[in-house]
Amino acid sequence: MNTKLFSTGLLSAGFLLLTAIYGCGHAESKGEVKKEQAPVIATFDLKKEKLSTKLSLPGELIALQQVDLYAKVSSFVRTLKVDIGSEVSKGQLLMTLDAPELNSQLSASQSRVKAQEAIYTASKANYNRLYETSKTPGTISTNDLDQAMAKKNADLAQLEAAKAAYKEVGSVQDYLTIRAPFSGIISARNVNLGAYVGPSGKGSDLPIFTLQDQKNLRLAVSIPEIYTGYLKAGDEISFTVKSLPSQIFKAKVKRLSGALDLRLRAERIEMDVPNASKILLPGMVAEVSIPIPANASTFIINKKALLDTSEGLFVLKVQNNKAVKVEVKKGRETDDRVEVFGDLAEGDKLVAEPTEEMHEGMAIKP
Repeated sequence: MNTKLFSTGLLSAGFLLLTAIYGCGHAESKGEVKKEQAPVIATFDLKKEKLSTKLSLPGELIALQQVDLYAKVSSFVRTLKVDIGSEVSKGQLLMTLDAPELNSQLSASQSRVKAQEAIYTASKANYNRLYETSKTPGTISTNDLDQAMAKKNADLAQLEAAKAAYKEVGSVQDYLTIRAPFSGIISARNVNLGAYVGPSGKGSDLPIFTLQDQKNLRLAVSIPEIYTGYLKAGDEISFTVKSLPSQIFKAKVKRLSGALDLRLRAERIEMDVPNASKILLPGMVAEVSIPIPANASTFIINKKALLDTSEGLFVLKVQNNKAVKVEVKKGRETDDRVEVFGDLAEGDKLVAEPTEEMHEGMAIKP
């Protein structure tokens, strides 16, 4: 009885072992079949579209006119007529300076003019007498008359030189009054009464005043090289500033530099911004939104279809059920779409979401 039970158990164990071996072999053969089959990958047909985008760049608001005022001559501040925040008009007196040595120079120049006038008057009178006398033959030699004329002309030249020197000193003295070259607002003042100012030395470290035209601003933006062909004079842009994030301002392109900055490789453009209410301030940083219209149809793909590797940017093209890596360059882009350029043709099948594991020549079933 025990022998029969043992034999039955042995047969059962052998049957289970054979079943397990057969099952494993069958599973392995199925895996081999699956491994040989090409994986099914999502693809799409490449086509040309028009992509309109907006370019966001930082810009700077600066005064349409701004000037730092310095002293032309070494002097001391006598009076101050304005202060920071003062609104001035063109030609308005801002301050007066005092330079005592200039008054002395002016008096000396005036005295030289009077002395030369007297000398010239005498030489002219002498020449006129000799000339009248020479009308009687044999009274005055020609040489004496010529010398008298030369003396008169020399004294006249000296008189003109003295007058020019007097005028020069007078012109320098005019620099002792500083006036506004244009209408605007005093945004900085760096001197006090009695301070020494001048064209050199410690008195010229800082400007006396900074004058800005704050009612008219200019918005300056540097446009990257790739986008320079999309803007022209008269195009409208919009911008915001941090102090007024909910308010959108408009401006039109007024000036284009027509050249690229050698450091930034960008073109500087400027827009005039009326600011009569002075709600905007010079020096503000603006977030500029520039519309970039689509001027031609190009290849547009989803950003997920772009394979970014250490070797460069690629897309995977399916050709004869095999993967082919095609190097591309990016153009304009939006949140989820990008413009690409490369060895591509309309109708090419591209992998929708390639990965770095997908290698060149890999079998793909679209």
